[in-house]
Amino acid sequence: MKLLLLLAALLALQPMLSARPNVVIFLADDAGWGDYGHSGNRMAVTPSIDSIARSGVSMDRFFVCPVCAPTRAEFLTGRYHPRGGVRGVSTGQERLDLGEKTLADAFKAAGYSTGCFGKWHNGSQWPYHPMARGFDEYFGHTSGHWGEYFDAPLEQDGRMIRTKGYIVDVCTDRALNFIDRNKDGPFLCYIPFTTPHSPWAAPEASWRKFKDMPVTQKATLADQEVADETRCALAMLENQDMNVGRVLSRLKQHGLEDNTIVVYFSDNGPNSNRWTGGMKGKKGTTDEGGVRSVCYIRWPARLPAGHTVTQISGAIDLLPTLTSLAEVKRVGDKPLDGRDLSPLLTRQKVEWPDRMIFSTWAMNASVRTQTHRLDNTGMLYDMAADPGQTKPVNDQAPELAAALAAAIQSWRQEMFGTSEAPRPRPKGGKKKGGEANAVDPRPIPVGYREFPTTMLPARDGEPRGGVQRSSGAPNCSYFVNWTAREDSMVWLLDVHTAGRYEVTLDYTCKVPDAGSLIEVSFKESRLSGRVEPGWDPPLNTNQDTLPRPHGESQMKEFRTLKLGEILLPSGQAPLTLRALEIPGASVMDVRRVTLTLLR
Repeated sequence: MKLLLLLAALLALQPMLSARPNVVIFLADDAGWGDYGHSGNRMAVTPSIDSIARSGVSMDRFFVCPVCAPTRAEFLTGRYHPRGGVRGVSTGQERLDLGEKTLADAFKAAGYSTGCFGKWHNGSQWPYHPMARGFDEYFGHTSGHWGEYFDAPLEQDGRMIRTKGYIVDVCTDRALNFIDRNKDGPFLCYIPFTTPHSPWAAPEASWRKFKDMPVTQKATLADQEVADETRCALAMLENQDMNVGRVLSRLKQHGLEDNTIVVYFSDNGPNSNRWTGGMKGKKGTTDEGGVRSVCYIRWPARLPAGHTVTQISGAIDLLPTLTSLAEVKRVGDKPLDGRDLSPLLTRQKVEWPDRMIFSTWAMNASVRTQTHRLDNTGMLYDMAADPGQTKPVNDQAPELAAALAAAIQSWRQEMFGTSEAPRPRPKGGKKKGGEANAVDPRPIPVGYREFPTTMLPARDGEPRGGVQRSSGAPNCSYFVNWTAREDSMVWLLDVHTAGRYEVTLDYTCKVPDAGSLIEVSFKESRLSGRVEPGWDPPLNTNQDTLPRPHGESQMKEFRTLKLGEILLPSGQAPLTLRALEIPGASVMDVRRVTLTLLR
């Protein structure tokens, strides 16, 4: 009788074991290693995220990049981000080269339904768009920083729509709908959250839980910690955790819990000085605190619960690991930098060779071994004895320091073609801020019939004359101070398909200034029209829990102006927007130009 019961149980389990696993990937934005209960943060409220670690595998020393877009590129490709052309976070520098193939490409080729819901940050225009990089559907914002977290305008498969609610809740709703529609599987669901990236905007219910909470665990640089920023980050993560819990519950509801691989990690260190367990550095640095992230992987059908992997690993390892676990063939043949971690995840007894993981940003680079880190100044630290990087050990291990310094030079030579620190790409316009405002020299592709609408946001354009960005951070900005006929804004385009295009602009204009005659030109083609009616909405000053950081734009409601149709020839040239007549004090503020291929 016991044998029959065992046989019946095995037969019942067989379909689950033979079915290809679903995959759900959560990616936090600007959350540090220390922001979670599982890391020892007693202030954090992250039970759902922590449960992934408890019921799965925790990568104890998992390294990402110092900032957002590079980490996303490394996760998607299994390759260091400079190889794929990702050298910045805005103005086109975040774009992943078209010769790179992604994790989603592999799963889609294997018959998976694929969806991405949230922050993309590796290119906005087709074929850089997520729906050209292996995802069947997309909802969210393709840029990095987004300036509206409540009732935000978001993109749905190439079109902007106005949403209702908190941005993380809204994007999770779409992910849940995707899971519902594809519950018979297999599916790959990628949920790159926008929090706790600034602006500091948490739902009121979450903020109430933290706004008066004592900050009992201090940042490494305690005198630089802003308590309310710490509280707001924890409030945003409490909301994020609730949404992770919604997804986990939906998987369980559909009976998919056991055969779904769930991954959770973050894209860089914390975006403010807050508790990191004593590590040095935060977002933007190549020290341990700037590049170490949690990474939890759960698959109840195959992976042991409560297991911790102590070997160093990183975002570059996720593509080879996930394709291996799901037995999905990788698409593309470029050499990988990442390793397949599945033997470590499944507790196999294997020889695991020593390795180095490199980190770079803003002309700085460091390298991590299993035991040491050589920082961007050439100081060597024993990370086992001194995880806070307080006492260099160059004099105790000079040969190791020299070997790692040589390794960084060799790596730079391979990534950038020079052993020296890479310089930012050429700047565009008269902007401040160096690399952050450099306009990428690669043209913006336009005119693909499979994706006829191309949005040209201000962040991807070059302001000329007196035109300025609304803030120092280009990602969620708009062009302002357009007051003279000598002023213009330019986007370098590569028109793929010659034809007629509808041209629209998202604008605001003070009512007394309405009526300027503007012109869009490309090669010999020109289209002109009037800026009317006037449209001067107030700034959205009710968005933020805490004052918006300096350099981030306060957003407003933009109106769409239908300028008309223009005939665009194929080829590469600048698209220029300028004014022919200015009857008032200024022309308008411009958030984006949109080109739609008609015929």
